[in-house]
Amino acid sequence: MKNGFHNPNLKWIGVNAVELSDYVVSKCYEDDCPISNITLQNILYIIQEYFLSCGMIAFYDDFEAWNFGAVIPNSYYRYCGFGAMPITHSYVDKLDIQDKYKKYIDLIVETYRKYEPFDLVKMMTFDGGAWDYVYDNGSGNKRCIPIKLIQKDAITNGLIRFGGNK
Repeated sequence: MKNGFHNPNLKWIGVNAVELSDYVVSKCYEDDCPISNITLQNILYIIQEYFLSCGMIAFYDDFEAWNFGAVIPNSYYRYCGFGAMPITHSYVDKLDIQDKYKKYIDLIVETYRKYEPFDLVKMMTFDGGAWDYVYDNGSGNKRCIPIKLIQKDAITNGLIRFGGNK
């Protein structure tokens, strides 16, 4: 949490990004649908968007604007040894989180793991979005994406993504 963001008005679901990453990777591997690190980073972003659109926060770890999208560095480096290949390892057998949150995480994972990695990148790096604002044609590479900007994406783009009305 580099930017020190903590909003007491957002209910935290009780995990950090690495725990959630381990769960997502393990779920995909065990479902015989392993994902790449790029796909993982995008799924984490979508999960964060979803919970922010519901007035909650999935985790307090910061995303950074990298040239291939929004990345949580400690999660990314945990799996970087796989390169662009699917992550073929199971890390956890459960996520210590309430079932009411886990069902939405599972739905997001099952929906978005089917996309090609760079199709997901295109969805997350749209013009005028949080990543685009911070990345700024490369001059802002690896800078923190403020939660408030992700929340704005969640409200505008996320409503479409999660079935709400724009």
